[in-house]
Amino acid sequence: MSTRSLQGRTAIVTGGGSGIGGAVTRLFVARGARVVIVDLNEEAGRGIADELGDAVVFLRGDVGDRKVADTAVATAVDRFGSLDVLVNNASVSRQKPFEEQTDEDWDLAMNTGLYATRNFMLAALPELKKTGNASIVNFGSGAGLNGQPNQASYAAAKEAIRGLSRVAANEWAPHNIRVNVVCPMALTAGVAQWAEARPEQYAQSAASVPLGRFGDPERDVAPIVAFLASDDAQYMTGQTVMADGGAVKLR
Repeated sequence: MSTRSLQGRTAIVTGGGSGIGGAVTRLFVARGARVVIVDLNEEAGRGIADELGDAVVFLRGDVGDRKVADTAVATAVDRFGSLDVLVNNASVSRQKPFEEQTDEDWDLAMNTGLYATRNFMLAALPELKKTGNASIVNFGSGAGLNGQPNQASYAAAKEAIRGLSRVAANEWAPHNIRVNVVCPMALTAGVAQWAEARPEQYAQSAASVPLGRFGDPERDVAPIVAFLASDDAQYMTGQTVMADGGAVKLR
């Protein structure tokens, strides 16, 4: 059996009801994991839970709320007996020029991105320590690495997540808790809406990717997350993996 199997493991996936998070949830279950989804979108969350059956529990909540993180961890342990994997995927932001972004815009990006990631990591830590072989996969973005225009708050939050992940990777390695970051470029529903509204910009962006397209959440991003969650990545921690068709090249 491939070590990429997640048989018997329990994961929390934030934003796991749709998009990249939904793709991760489906692949985790296909590889034998049980998943607690945390999502504000009740229709999407309940839909994927109904689709995948007893292997999935849906929890509606704001990922920026520490109580929601605590509840998610308790739900994973109560329902499935342990917690082995944490995927911090959810985040929300507003695209505006830097000088037009308000304090509210910054709070939104930080609360749903950086603070949510911190809260879920801290809430999960006691249970992850118990497993002796745990994985955290956080989500960064090329927006921070490239300084994408109109995404100041989002870029800042995502770069802060990368820094936080490197610190946690060093501090938590003695507990065999691995912490890595994925930076995706994928054709999610939001990107599809942007492509429809601004087809010329979308075409230019796609053409700038060496592989010539935006990634598919199920084919191109979810397998990388599953790899990092599995024993195939047991010697990887503190790393950023670009799942973006070569758009950003780390040095």
